[in-house]
Amino acid sequence: MLRSRLYLLAAAVLWSTAGAAVKLSTLSAWQLASGRSLIAALVLALAIPAGRRLPSRRGLAASVAYAVTVVSFIIANKLTTSANAIFLQDTAPLYVLLLSPLLLRERPSRSELAAVPVFLLGLSLFFLDQLNPGQFWGNMIALGSGLTFALCILGLRAVGDEGSSVLVWGNFIAGVSVLLPALEGPKPTPVDIGLLVFLGVFQLGMAYSLFQRGLRETPAVEASLLILLEPVLNPVWAFLFAGERPGPWALVGGTIILLATAWRTLLGGRAGNESPADKAPTHGST
Repeated sequence: MLRSRLYLLAAAVLWSTAGAAVKLSTLSAWQLASGRSLIAALVLALAIPAGRRLPSRRGLAASVAYAVTVVSFIIANKLTTSANAIFLQDTAPLYVLLLSPLLLRERPSRSELAAVPVFLLGLSLFFLDQLNPGQFWGNMIALGSGLTFALCILGLRAVGDEGSSVLVWGNFIAGVSVLLPALEGPKPTPVDIGLLVFLGVFQLGMAYSLFQRGLRETPAVEASLLILLEPVLNPVWAFLFAGERPGPWALVGGTIILLATAWRTLLGGRAGNESPADKAPTHGST
C-alpha cells in the first residue's frame, strides 16, 4: 500500500513540473504541445501495450477531448501564469458535476449541487488581478481546458478498459494536430530539446504510467486527495525556477478551488461507504 501511494505522489510531482518547464523554454506553444504529446504517445505505447489498440468511437471521442486538453493547457501556460493555468484547469470537477446527468445519466446529490457556488467563487477570483490582454485570453483558454478535461474524464469513465488506448491515441492526435504550426517555430536550443524530452517522457508519459500503477492498490478517494499535490506544487516550481509570481487573488481563488475539490472528494467517499438504502434518497442515479 505504501508503494502505491508513493506512485501517486510521484505522478503528481511530475505533473506539477509542466508550468516551470513551459516558462523556461523558448519554444512556441505549438512546438511544446506537439513534441510533448508525440513523445508521450511513444512512451505510453511502449509502457502499456494494450494502449496500442485502436479505440472505439466513444474512445476516439475521449481521445479528442484529451488532445484538446493537453494542447490548450500548453497554450494557456504561455499566455498566463502557470498557477492560473493549472488551477483553472482543475475546475473540471465542476463541469463533471453539471454534465454527468446528461452524458452518464447520473444525477448529482444535494451536497454536490451545494458545491457549485463554492467553485464559482474561487473561479471568479482569478479575474480580479490586474491582467494584460495575454493573461486574460490565457485564463479563458485554461478555463476551456477545464471543460475539455471534464469531457475527457467522462469519456474515460464511459469507455472503461479502453482508457490506455484513449491516452496513447489522444497524445498522438494532439501531437499531429498541431505539427504544422510547430514546424514554423523558433529553432530549439539544447535546453529546449532537454525540456521537451523531459515533458514528454516524465511529465506526461511516466507520470500517467505511475498513476495507473498507484490506482491498483489505492482507494479512489485517497488517490484523488494525493494527486491534489499537483496544483499546489505547480506554481511553487514556476516561482522557484522561472521567477513567476502568481497574483494574490489567483492564490486565494486556487486555494478555494483546492479546498472545495478536497471537500467534494471526502463527501463522495463517505457517500460511497453508505448502504444502498442510505444513498437512494440522495443520489437517485441509475
